[in-house]
Formats: sequence, C-alpha cells, structure tokens
Amino acid sequence: MADEQSRSGSVGVYFNPSAERRAQFQSYCGEMFSRLMSIDHVDAAAAALAARPVDLLVIDLNGYEQLAELTGVGALIRSRAGAPVLVLCAYQHSAWLPDLMAYGSFDYRLSPLLSDELQQAVKRALHVPADAAAAMQQQLLDKEKELRDLLGVQRSLQRALSGIDNIDTMASQICLALCNFPGVRHTALLHMKARGDLQLVAQEARNHLDLARLLQRRDRLLQSPLREVFPPLMAVARGDMVLLDAPEKSGDPELAMSLHDRAVRMVLALPLRAEPGGPEMGAICLMFDRHIAFSREQFACFASLAQFVSFGLGMSELKHRNDALSSQLSQMSTVDPVTGAANRRAGEDMLDNEIRRARRYGLPLAVLSFDVGSFRSANDLYGSSVGDAALRKIAETVKERLRTSDLLARMRGEEFLIVATHTTAADAARLADKLCGAIASADLPVGGPGGATVSVSLGVAQVGPEEGGAGVLDRLDAALHRAKRAGRNCIEVAE
Repeated sequence: MADEQSRSGSVGVYFNPSAERRAQFQSYCGEMFSRLMSIDHVDAAAAALAARPVDLLVIDLNGYEQLAELTGVGALIRSRAGAPVLVLCAYQHSAWLPDLMAYGSFDYRLSPLLSDELQQAVKRALHVPADAAAAMQQQLLDKEKELRDLLGVQRSLQRALSGIDNIDTMASQICLALCNFPGVRHTALLHMKARGDLQLVAQEARNHLDLARLLQRRDRLLQSPLREVFPPLMAVARGDMVLLDAPEKSGDPELAMSLHDRAVRMVLALPLRAEPGGPEMGAICLMFDRHIAFSREQFACFASLAQFVSFGLGMSELKHRNDALSSQLSQMSTVDPVTGAANRRAGEDMLDNEIRRARRYGLPLAVLSFDVGSFRSANDLYGSSVGDAALRKIAETVKERLRTSDLLARMRGEEFLIVATHTTAADAARLADKLCGAIASADLPVGGPGGATVSVSLGVAQVGPEEGGAGVLDRLDAALHRAKRAGRNCIEVAE
C-alpha cells in the first residue's frame, strides 16, 4: 500500500500582487488543482479562505522588499490552523521565514524556483499520509531528535565560549562545536575589526573547503566581489539571516560550482551583534551537505547560538580592552612619563626584590646614582620642553648601555638610580665611567650660544650581605653628594 495518496478535487489559493507571477504559477501548477484562485490582495485571500474549504494556500512573497508590506499575511497563516500552507520567499529575504512562523506552521521554498521544483513542492503539500496516526508519531520522533541535536550543539558551543582569553582559539572552538549539527560540513566565523574590516578569523572544514581561497582573501571581506551573493557577507551587510538552499540560486555560476564541488547543498548565515539593533560584529556561516527544511524551533535555536557567539566575542573584546587599560594604568603607575624610565616607586620595589634574590643565591648586586648637573640653568635658558627632551636623551643614552636585567629609575628631579644585577662595586665603577663619557658626548638639545652645558655626578655602592634597600640608598646618597662637591663628571664609591 502506498504511504501517501493524492487529494482529489483539490482547491488552491495563490496569493501574489503581480499578474505576471500569478499567470506563471497558473501555467506551472494549475492542472494540479480542480480549482485554483489567483488573488492579488490579502483581504481577498482571507475572504476566499473563509468562503469554502481550501486544500492549499500558496503565499508568494516575491516582489516585496519589506516585511512590513506584508500586513495581514500572518493572519492568513494563523487562519489555516495547521492546514497546508506553502510560502515562496526569495532567498535574499529568508530572514522573514522565522518571523512568519510565529503565526503558524508552513512549508517553504526559496526562490528563484525552477518549474519542476515548484511542482514538486505543490505536489508534496497536496499529499496526505495514508496513515495519519503513524505520520504524527513519526513527526514527534523527528521533533525529539531535532531537539536533541540542537541541545547537543548548544552544550558544545557553551563549552567553546568558556575560553574568552584568546579570541582566535575561542573562534576555532565555536566553529568546531557548530560542526556537530547533522549535515554541517563547514563552519566559519567572520569578525568585524576596526574601520569596517571584516575578517575570517576561524573555519572548520569537513569537506576540504577553504573559505579564504574561495573569497580570495581573509580580511576586508566586504570588498569581495561576492559580497552581494555569498550569504555570510550578505548577513553582515544586511544585518539579517540569509538562507541559501541551493548554491545555483546565488546567481553566481562560479560560486555555485565551487560549493557543489565541495558537496555544499545549503548555506545558512547569521549576523552577530552584541544587542538587538546594534552594529554587526560579524557573522557565523554553516554549510550543509543536504537540504533541510528548518522548523521554527531550529531557526530560533540558531538565532540563540548566534547571540551566544556575539556575547562571547563581546566579552573577549571587553576583556582585551580591560587588559590593555590595566597595562596602561600599570605602566602609568610605574613609568616616569618624561623619560620613560621607571619611577621612584618602581625603582625602590625592584631594588628590594633584587636584594632578596642576591641574598638567596649569594650574587653580587650594585647600585649607581647619578645627578645631571647645571640642569636648572639649561631649563632657564631654553625652557622646560627642551629640558625634558634632554632628560629623555640622557635616559635613552644610559639605557642603551645597560643590560636587560638592569633597571633605570628616575628618583627625583634630575637624579636617577641604576640597579645593576650580578655586579660588584668595581664593575659598577667601570660602568659609571662609561656612562659619564657617553652622556658627555651625547647630542643633547641644550648648549649652543650662551654656553649652558650638562654634566653628571655619579655615586656607586655594592649592597652588603645583610643590608636592606634603605641602608644602601643612604650610603649611595652620601657618595653622590661627595661626587657633586668634588666637581663636574666625578664618580665616588660609597664607603
């Protein structure tokens, strides 16, 4: 016994405002009905449905550009109360389908449609199962499996979103999680960077498809020649879901052939945004190896998954901005803004840390202090901006001659501290001599006619075995004062 039997004497209502579309449908499918009413207005369609039993209502949305223009179509779907409805919708406006499903269930097909495809869709809608109870049981089983699949993908995605520390890793895990949905052969995540630069940040392929090669780029994707036909690029540009149920419907033969070669039969793309109505952050794209007629629950789940991904991206971006801000604040609290050297607090903290390390491992540790002499006269002659530039140049000159393990800190005014690790007093004295010569020969933005010059006085001390930071700084300060009294460019080693 056949599982299905055709309706006899079928009555149909076809709704579209275009006379050309109505004539075309009559030509393709008119013989499948004993009576077919072609109607151009919603109110007339409602009256026809109320006047007599109708086996199939066909709502053709082609020709409309805004869902708001379809006022009353939802009421037509609701009035059917589960009776067969077939919705024809251009794939560019596939985002309308989930909204209309709120009014009731229906089958749908995406345009453009070939005549054979349209006839098969109408034939399927006009057929009823031979065993209605068995068909209902199968629908329940299918729905149960559908919900299990959706729940599995949702759980996988939630695990992927736990790694917001690294956006690239998180994006890869998101694509991997989305591949768990039945029929998905390729997933991709596109992220909007600064200045409208849409980038491919991750993809997962089970069909050897490389989206970067297909689009011939990984960034600036909205400048791709496929931006008007490829669903994820359309989703970002339009801010709406895009469902393409056959690659050839894109209107780009080369794109269709490339997708068919990788066993792609359907593409779903959803925009990402942090909040409803907010700017697009990118898109997620799923490519399927089969045709799937999505239910309202599936559309809703995919929309929720897109929202989860949007939140994950938003949280990751927020964390990175917070980390960058924290780094800036940390730098501001430890770096002298004029010279780029460490500030006094950072210098004293490092000295204490190095003293503990030197004591633990029995290593020598030396500190040097130098003061830039005749600097106030330079400021008076040339101004503080020139004086600041001179201090920066001196700090740069000193840093170039220090090791990466050493630290230069500005302690006060024109006085600087150097913490020299693994260094004895004798080695520190030789370093002080080199620094003195380097500073004297540096090309500083002071001097010239009038004769303002810069000299330095240096103090050197080696940290004693049981000495603390305060003690060695006191000895160093005394040595620096002796060097200042001794004359220009003098070096004194602390007692």
